[in-house]
Amino acid sequence: MGEADKYRQQGDSQQNQPQYQHQGQSQNHGDYQNQAQYNQGYNNNIPAYNGNHQQQQPMNGYQDHPYGPPPPYSFNPPKREDDEKYSFNDAFKLEKPKYNDWWAGLLFLAAFGGYVAISGLSIHGYSKGFAGHGIYDDLNSFSLNSNTIILFAFCLVIAFVFSYIYVWLARLFPKQFIWITGIINLAWALGTAIYYLIKGYWSAGIVFIIFAAFLIFAFFTWISRIPFSALMLKTSIDVSKKYGHVYLVSLIGGFCATALAAWFSVTLVAIYVSYEPSPDNPRCSVSGNNCSHSKVIGFVVYVTFAMFWISEWLKNTIHTIIAGVYGSWYFSPHNFPKRATRGAAKRALTYSFGSICFGSLIVAFIQALKQLCSVVRSQAASEGGVAGWITYAIFCLLTCVISIIEWAVQFVNRYAFCHIALYGKAYIASAKDTWRMIKDRGIDALVNDCLVGPVLSFGAIFIGYACALFAYLYLLETDPPYNRDGGFTAVIMAYAFLIGFQIGHVFTTPIGSGIDTIFVAAGWDPQVMIRDHPELYQEMIRVYPKVQQAIH
Repeated sequence: MGEADKYRQQGDSQQNQPQYQHQGQSQNHGDYQNQAQYNQGYNNNIPAYNGNHQQQQPMNGYQDHPYGPPPPYSFNPPKREDDEKYSFNDAFKLEKPKYNDWWAGLLFLAAFGGYVAISGLSIHGYSKGFAGHGIYDDLNSFSLNSNTIILFAFCLVIAFVFSYIYVWLARLFPKQFIWITGIINLAWALGTAIYYLIKGYWSAGIVFIIFAAFLIFAFFTWISRIPFSALMLKTSIDVSKKYGHVYLVSLIGGFCATALAAWFSVTLVAIYVSYEPSPDNPRCSVSGNNCSHSKVIGFVVYVTFAMFWISEWLKNTIHTIIAGVYGSWYFSPHNFPKRATRGAAKRALTYSFGSICFGSLIVAFIQALKQLCSVVRSQAASEGGVAGWITYAIFCLLTCVISIIEWAVQFVNRYAFCHIALYGKAYIASAKDTWRMIKDRGIDALVNDCLVGPVLSFGAIFIGYACALFAYLYLLETDPPYNRDGGFTAVIMAYAFLIGFQIGHVFTTPIGSGIDTIFVAAGWDPQVMIRDHPELYQEMIRVYPKVQQAIH
């Protein structure tokens, strides 16, 4: 007798077990003529387990929860004669497929079109103006130039290589990965802070000291939660090695993120060259027509916002695709759907395209505000004086408030997109249902005690700071004419950090997506965890006993 059969016999009453049917086959819910019948049959047969799996009692009915039971097709499908044709769409069938939140998809395409237009005009203007080809041979001394493009190109290489290495560290050493991340980030923060302070760059030095202090405090308080987090990370890595094309999606996403960052870097420089007012700028007439500071600021703000939105859409699309793969593993471990990655990708790029754009828009708007605060804060610190430091303190506080809002929205998005991947609902409906499920089930306790998400964020931050440090050293060494007074240092470092952080985030998204999906799936149907993944469930109980209460 297999392990799954033993747990099925311990967890289910043979007398009360309903006989599910699906298209004439067994083990699904076709016998129920309506949803009320299904609710009653399902609710009466879900046991609550104690540590020894000896007692059982009925759980509260799903009818008490506004999100209802999981759809009938979300259970492990039976073995059939046509298993070779069994696909992701068969496992997670949409009864009435439709394009959800289509307005957000159209708005995203319009924003992308605007980004293309501004980029095209700016790059064309750049090619007609001071289009230097090296680090020192650009005659442009009034704005960003080819020197800056080369700087960003190096940042792209650093971000791509570091992100790739970071993902492979997670793959090779999942149990030690959390400690590795903590040690690397702490050493990096302290070393960088000391360097900035020695060089007299006080604002950056103070930021890194605060970051190092926060890391020390965080990992001291996280020690008790590391075993549970390491287990979930190891589970995610093990599944990624056996099912779907998780690392291929990560690699493709990383290439796309790098290409997007390269495009953005050239566009940013081209905007300054084409529209920065200066007597030395051949793109401007003597009277300054066609060039203005307001035009530069407007274009930079727009392309920055568009870049946030596009990169968030890319990250969330990857997350949704990977959620489909892990959802297939959770609900169908013995009959994994064929071409699950392709099926999940097709749904994410069609029916769920608008929903992903909608959720990404909210985060992009918040991130653009935070980036603006970061630039203003850095500029204020570089100016110095009482007024400068007061402004710095105000925008530090504002950045913290915006970061908290961003965290809350990202928290909901992570699990809402898992729901969208499996059940195909619109964004608002998925967010509401998932949030109610998380609170009612107690999944928020698992989420809060799992460190993988914060650890991956620290990894992306590390990559961003590495790019920012390189940008600072590059400007210090090359001393471009446009930055003789240091006026562009803060802006360039901020965008270098942004490039590294976004590429790192895209690369590591698939790792966290697997764990997020396991949590959501366990909330929707904990019985599948107990019945079809008994080894994982037992190990979770061993390292984190509260899991019994959390998923019940």
